[in-house]
Amino acid sequence: MHSDVFLGTEAIARGAVTPASLRGSRFQRLLPNVYAPSSLVPDLALRSRAAYLWASGRGVLTGYSAAELWSARCAPVDAPVELTIAGEHVRAPAGVLMGQFALAGDERLRRFGVELATPLRTAYDLARKGTLVDAVVAVDALTGRFGFTPSELVEFAQRYPCARGTRRLPEVASLVEPGAESAMETRLRLVMVLAGLPRPVVQYPVVDERARVVATVDLAYPEELVAIEYEGADHFTDLRVRRDGGRYTRLAALGWRVYRYFAGDVYGRPEQIVRDMHLALTTRAIPPRRRHA
Repeated sequence: MHSDVFLGTEAIARGAVTPASLRGSRFQRLLPNVYAPSSLVPDLALRSRAAYLWASGRGVLTGYSAAELWSARCAPVDAPVELTIAGEHVRAPAGVLMGQFALAGDERLRRFGVELATPLRTAYDLARKGTLVDAVVAVDALTGRFGFTPSELVEFAQRYPCARGTRRLPEVASLVEPGAESAMETRLRLVMVLAGLPRPVVQYPVVDERARVVATVDLAYPEELVAIEYEGADHFTDLRVRRDGGRYTRLAALGWRVYRYFAGDVYGRPEQIVRDMHLALTTRAIPPRRRHA
């Protein structure tokens, strides 16, 4: 059991807390009889561990819960806990999505004090649910972190040929890029690819005339000298702003055109991204000036 989540009845029996203290400001109730310190953010990882404890160790964490505990950051912000208790009809508390399917012995592992679906089984489950984009985001994160290939995912699906969502797995696998470094980078790439643009290279190292790596860009069309960057919140610290400024200056000196996009662009203005890329790929870059010897 993790020290950050605990059963209220057990803690009271040990004398660690009192019923009154559990109702106070020091603790938060995550699920019936499951508590955590109020100082902790009730994110998906914490809520998932709470659900496993609530189920008295009978369940397996699956789907986005398993992905989160494997540190594959791909879950939507409002993702519910996913817990499977095979063969049992258990009424799930609010915020817990309960499954009743059985996982084979090689599809589950005990890690971090809980039972989890394996990364491959987790990718299989998430590839079959939600939108196509959500599915690719999840599989990108899991393949990149754990090293299995998209073809292995398709092969795994042969275990369950009649399962819902299996037919789209080849399409999901065809769009996967294990080298992607974040969910938003994947979403930005799919804005372009699903609109019919050429597939960009992921995490492309740009080198100078001495073959030194100047920068590694999120996405690139190397022949056209086009770099595409997703700018998340971490890009706005003072250190990162200075570092990025130097990178972009060096890229410009080598003739690269850098396109920077934010969450609002990916979610709210995808058509503008597509127009930008169409224009970028149909106009030639101005070559950098060469110094005379």
